[in-house]
Amino acid sequence: MTAKNITPERDRETTERRILDTIGQMISENGFEKIGINAVATQSGVSKILIYRYFGSVEGLMATYIRQHDFWINFPQELPERNKLPEYLKQMFRSQIEQLRSNPTLRRLHRWELSSDNEIIVRLREQRENAGMQRIKRISELTGYPLKELEVLASVLTASITYLVMLEEFCPVYNGIPLNNNSGWEQITQGIDSLIDKVFQV
Repeated sequence: MTAKNITPERDRETTERRILDTIGQMISENGFEKIGINAVATQSGVSKILIYRYFGSVEGLMATYIRQHDFWINFPQELPERNKLPEYLKQMFRSQIEQLRSNPTLRRLHRWELSSDNEIIVRLREQRENAGMQRIKRISELTGYPLKELEVLASVLTASITYLVMLEEFCPVYNGIPLNNNSGWEQITQGIDSLIDKVFQV
């Protein structure tokens, strides 16, 4: 990484964006473990004083980055009408697959989460859990489908997608599905579509 001249910044939004973009690049290149305030300041060209002022700490900076990029925390909570719900759910899971497959930093986040249990991760899990449960409860109310069954269905689908995307780099085939090929992921999305049609018949 090339050091940049540290210059004063007047525009807070621009400065925060620069810092967050920098930490995203650092995570993509080296993971979460090696991030420190000096490295972030040097790479971003923003003084340590401003980083502390805007984010409080390196942990606060990482928490902000994670919240901005977590799929389920940021996915809209608004649901469509009952007859449009199946297509909405299909697109939701397709979006999860597309974002995870196209974003190596997000995949690193999930690997880090599986091997860590610090305050950042605890808060992330709480936010994700709250967002997920709000969505599941609304779907249950909208469809009359039992909440406990929806909880299991959502857990199996979301966890399976995350696991398979993370496995793609190391395991080219899973149960006959070519994970290292777009055709395999189209097979997976079509299977999810079929399951949603059967569960949420209009």
